[in-house]
Amino acid sequence: MGVNLSRAHVQPVGISIRNLKVVYHTGQGDIPAVNGINLDIPAGQITGIIGESGSGKSTLAMALMNAVPHPGQIVSGSVVVDGIGDMLKIDKESRRQARGRHIGFVFQAAQNSLNPLRRIGHQVLDLGRSHNVKDLRALIRRAKDLLTRMGLNADRVLTSYQHELSGGMRQRVGIMFALVLDAQVVILDEPTTALDMISQAAVLQIVRQIHVERGLTTILITHDMGVVADLADNVVVMYGGELAEAGPTEQVLAHPAHPYTQGLIRAIPRITGELEQAVALPGSPPDAVTFFQPGCLFAARCPLRFAPCELTRPVYERLGPSRHVACFRVTQHD
Repeated sequence: MGVNLSRAHVQPVGISIRNLKVVYHTGQGDIPAVNGINLDIPAGQITGIIGESGSGKSTLAMALMNAVPHPGQIVSGSVVVDGIGDMLKIDKESRRQARGRHIGFVFQAAQNSLNPLRRIGHQVLDLGRSHNVKDLRALIRRAKDLLTRMGLNADRVLTSYQHELSGGMRQRVGIMFALVLDAQVVILDEPTTALDMISQAAVLQIVRQIHVERGLTTILITHDMGVVADLADNVVVMYGGELAEAGPTEQVLAHPAHPYTQGLIRAIPRITGELEQAVALPGSPPDAVTFFQPGCLFAARCPLRFAPCELTRPVYERLGPSRHVACFRVTQHD
């Protein structure tokens, strides 16, 4: 079943994901990191994908570009990007051109995307040449503008090597690389993890501004519910490689339907009030054994579990025009 997160039925789709399954080959068998996901990412909006470490959100992001690293493998599905086609079927050169030119990606560890032997400015030029950019001077001007807007000394950064920049500076450089070719789809994987609170706020502000200016389709991968609340139009909650809940951010945060979403929100520390109000989720994310057991993947950690949860995997169902959830308690007793 396809899932449309848009607030209106006519909202165009930026990325259409169907039956997407990604496994990691391990000594314990093939672990489904993304397990049969069907999802529509609305064009022109910011969609936050949230979950604990190991929930499959970063693997999903890599699969959108058909770039899942070994030992991962995409075993089924389609990822149709507006203006490109199915990323899992187009030829290798078309895929390479799409990455950067049409789809920008910000890695969680920015240094993984930078060449330690080349100055940042030279890497900008290399990126432009590899995508047949004719006006390289204009490309450098765009890079300088982006870096300046993120609070950096653009001239210094462009003449620096990776090791001469702090972790937070490298993260902002990674965002610049994702945006400098005027990509229409931007995927940010934990874009603020290396930043302090003030720098994080500045980076999120520039992401929001550029998103609006260019009418981007933006995907924000994060474990930080606060970042989603501040930035995202829609939120997708993942657990164990599957979709737990999705909908407009304000609705999901104000009225979370899935017990996992409720647990994530309860675990957020508050600035005021008693420390005990923040309650950590009990237990651990699913392991290799849990994936192959019948029933809901969250059942062992769920305070609301009952008999059906132990026996059958819940189906991801529509709650209303823009809300979806996979939970027997909600769909059977709502």
